[in-house]
Amino acid sequence: MIKTAVIILDFLIMNLMLYFASEYLHHIWAIYPPYFRAEPRQTFVMANVAMIISQFVVGSIIHHRRTNFDEVFISVSKLCLLQATVMFFTLRILGESGGMFRFMVIFVVAEILIIFISRLIEKLFIRLFRQAGRNTRSVVFVGSDPSLLMLYRNLISDSSTGYLIKGYFANEKMEDCPDAIRYLGDINELNRLTAKYTFNGRNNAPDAHQVLPGEFDISAIDELFCSISHDENDEIVSLIRFCDKNLVHFYYLPRMSGNFLLNLQPEQLGETTVFTNHYEPLSSPINQFVKRSFDITVSLMVCTVMLPFIPIIAFFIKRQSPGPLFFKQERTGLNGKTFICYKFRSMHVNSDADKVQATKDDPRKFPFGEFIRHTNIDEFPQFYNVLRGDMSIVGPRPHMLAHTEQYGKIIDKYMVRHFSLPGITGYAQVSGCRGETKELWQMEERIKKDIWYIENWSFWLDIKIILKTAATLIIPDQNAY
Repeated sequence: MIKTAVIILDFLIMNLMLYFASEYLHHIWAIYPPYFRAEPRQTFVMANVAMIISQFVVGSIIHHRRTNFDEVFISVSKLCLLQATVMFFTLRILGESGGMFRFMVIFVVAEILIIFISRLIEKLFIRLFRQAGRNTRSVVFVGSDPSLLMLYRNLISDSSTGYLIKGYFANEKMEDCPDAIRYLGDINELNRLTAKYTFNGRNNAPDAHQVLPGEFDISAIDELFCSISHDENDEIVSLIRFCDKNLVHFYYLPRMSGNFLLNLQPEQLGETTVFTNHYEPLSSPINQFVKRSFDITVSLMVCTVMLPFIPIIAFFIKRQSPGPLFFKQERTGLNGKTFICYKFRSMHVNSDADKVQATKDDPRKFPFGEFIRHTNIDEFPQFYNVLRGDMSIVGPRPHMLAHTEQYGKIIDKYMVRHFSLPGITGYAQVSGCRGETKELWQMEERIKKDIWYIENWSFWLDIKIILKTAATLIIPDQNAY
């Protein structure tokens, strides 16, 4: 129902835009193609046929329960670009091409903008609709692994998803479990309910499924998330069979291993499917080409723009602190290799530079150095590192060798962050993980976010991180010291 309403609105928006253009646009701006005015019926028919094709190929994802801003924008862009392309080439074959391309470029940009705004409004209505208890999905957890708590927080973080968490079955109760997740019983109780429902409910009995007072209604669930040990193989198979027979979606959630989620990803080796604990989108040559091309293009532009400002920056640094303009330090790069990282010097020359992190009131900093650290200007020479191939614009921040040696011994998966080129900025930095790491958990949080970035890389994620970093030039990050 939601998807149908969204599709109808897309058609309405497109037709209203064409009607507005045909009635008013050519009076104020002579870009409406003459053929469109001469053959309005054919124009509207082809536009709607193109939209039908686009909806079939691309469609809408706004009705999905887990969508983010980037995914919706990309989906809308694909939909509108395909619709405009099909419409353009079809009408060009049928009629004159004069002025058509210029109009279609303006039309598709406006269409993307307007439909995207409509998606945001639709998202609001979907949230209200599901908050009212409509179009919801009832969920049950099986197991007591901490990964289920992570999933719970993810599911309830956006009320537009419409997930209703009914509770969990486990032989041991979850630690630090929110009151909202009701304990429904142990695995034996779950087996009793599924057996009772299978043989007396949907499948075999003519009578309706009877729920006793105080008993959980297993027939009310739509999705089941299981996170129990592989040693309990028979139990997992039993749950899968129950879900398959009763149209319940079954999901197996990887268990926590230490402080990390054992997130295994499938890979194909010939005809055999294997699982790896790290999936890296940047292992794809196409993704590598896209990221490297973007890095080189942007770095060349930044280095060119920065050239006139280097003498000014050098003047203030030299005036306030004797020593070199650039600070050079060995840091850990891709696959653990060492490289020389460049920055504008923001501290007085000292013997602790390769061992001690900067602190909030660090006496080694001079006033102008403090300013360029707050605004990230000190990082600009690293665009030269990007051109050399030592770094990328976005990636895990490179650490000094002393920290790599220290934390590599005490933090699980610390070295995994080196499967990616280090970056001038990174997902951890724009997520609040900046400044001095006084306690071990602070570094662990950075590592988790670095690994998440590596396993979830996309071009649009890089753009989002860059935009958030650029904002600190105007509003300095208070943790950047």
